[in-house]
Amino acid sequence: MLDRRTFITGSMTAVGAATLCGNARAEQQRANVSSVGGYNYQLPSFNKGSRLLFQGDSITDMNWGRNQSDRNHYLGHSYVYLIAARLGVDMPEAQLDIYNRGISGHTVADLRKRWQKDAVEMKPDVLSILIGTNDVGRGVPEEDFEGDYRKILDVSRNSNPELRLILLDPFVLRTGALKDEKTWSSRRSATDKLGIVVARLAKDYNAVHIKTQDIFDSAAKVATPEQWIWDGIHPLPQGHELIARNWLLEVSTRWPQA
Repeated sequence: MLDRRTFITGSMTAVGAATLCGNARAEQQRANVSSVGGYNYQLPSFNKGSRLLFQGDSITDMNWGRNQSDRNHYLGHSYVYLIAARLGVDMPEAQLDIYNRGISGHTVADLRKRWQKDAVEMKPDVLSILIGTNDVGRGVPEEDFEGDYRKILDVSRNSNPELRLILLDPFVLRTGALKDEKTWSSRRSATDKLGIVVARLAKDYNAVHIKTQDIFDSAAKVATPEQWIWDGIHPLPQGHELIARNWLLEVSTRWPQA
């Protein structure tokens, strides 16, 4: 059996010490998010057979296979694939059922149009959403973004009151076409405004909140922005890994194995 490097031992004393150690390490990692451990992390707690559904736009999509019987390509090659690979190795007994339903170019209004089929009817136990960059690009007002976002969250929670939610902030870095000062200033300001909305929603719906913009900002101080995102919007492989590691960190911190 694989050594998962969990913090939990048999005694109550060790449990207490492990929890303190885990919290301390999580805080240290958040202080420098680009150094989040790759394979040394506390595992999240999921019921056996839990269905994890990832929703979003092109950052999530990354060419996931629309032919779900083709198990070579059904998850695409975004952070979703990386999370599924990691958990599949470290938690094989959980038999997690993971799906990617991100669609390139979509806004939160587009999510709402397909939500019944691509979210509610899939009956997820865990729902992770990364949306917003196309809303920024199309000038969607904050109030419309929030209104549509609340509607899809309400529908999902009404369908499954026990649904676990994970919300990720939209993000950008100053690379590619966003290097221009005027373009960058406008795009970053609008992105930050939607990030405030996501933070509010995460609080209101008791969701895990992944502060993706903060994560990339910190990473860009360690290396150049071009190391993580090639065009200002779409992460490179290491950018997706950065999302995956921090997703695992925050989710396992909120829902640790007992």
